[in-house]
This record gives sequence, C-alpha cells and structure tokens, in this order.
Amino acid sequence: MKVVVGVHIIADLYGVDAGLISSADSISPIMENAIKEGNLTKISSQYYQFRPMGASGIALLAESHLSFHTWPEYGLVTLDIYTCGDRSNADKAFNYLLNVLKPTSIEYKKLERGNKVDDNVTITDPSLMQ
Repeated sequence: MKVVVGVHIIADLYGVDAGLISSADSISPIMENAIKEGNLTKISSQYYQFRPMGASGIALLAESHLSFHTWPEYGLVTLDIYTCGDRSNADKAFNYLLNVLKPTSIEYKKLERGNKVDDNVTITDPSLMQ
C-alpha cells in the first residue's frame, strides 16, 4: 500500500499590498494566524527584518515547517508550507494566507512527499548500508 508522509505547497504570491509585507512586525502575526487556522503545532518561529524593507520568517512545526520571504517592491511573497499528518491542514493555512494577503495572481505547486514509502517498509540500520 502506498503511503504519503506529507504535502508540500510551494507558492509565489504576486500583487500583494506592500504595506502588509514590508515589515516583520506586519507579516509575522499573519503567519502566526495561518498556523492557528491550519490547526498546526508551532514549536518555534523566527522572523527577520531587512532594511529598508522586506522580511523573512520560518516557523518550525511539529508537522514540519512554514516559511516565507517578501519583496514589497515587487508585491511578492514566496511561501513554503510543508506538513505531515492531516493533509488538509496545509490547505487551510494556505487558503487563510490567500484570503488575508489577497494576491492578484499566484503560482503554486502542491507536492506529495515521501510517496514512495509503503506501509511494510523494513527499517534498516543506516550504518549497514555503506
């Protein structure tokens, strides 16, 4: 039986209001709320402010991670949401971000991760594989 261990959404959001994405102070609460809306479990998060504007951030999740980078001068947010467990949670977080950031266009891919694992995998000691 095929097992998918996670889903990975990789997205470029265009036409986002520069006021929302210029500073870590303005975008970090949006990302934190996306984590809550997606029913994800935050372990920690870190945000960085670029000068004169722009921000990057990553949230380490029990389910994997959420990360972003912004280019306010282009109205661009690049986004990564990778989760294992309930696959709909990544969609919930992503849809929340789309509703709040209101991009005029998006490009995204949704990948299944670990999809070559099957449920009868034998765990091997990595040191024996050399």
